[in-house]
Amino acid sequence: RVKVSGHCDERGTHDYNLVLGGKRAKAVKRYLIDLGVSPTQIRTVSFGKNRPFCAEHDESCYRQNRRGHFLLSSK
Repeated sequence: RVKVSGHCDERGTHDYNLVLGGKRAKAVKRYLIDLGVSPTQIRTVSFGKNRPFCAEHDESCYRQNRRGHFLLSSK
């Protein structure tokens, strides 16, 4: 099983970034499905800007926060 989480940088509103993170996670899910992973094995979630990878306030940091993370599970 795979959990894909979508993340955004700090710019934009909370609601906007939740939607954007969801779109990012779903795009990753579509990519995994195209590679042959079963759709029933993939779950998506959006954290928006709530779990930043980098805390600086510059473009280099913003780029790191716009991401999708994978969590693999055997359950």
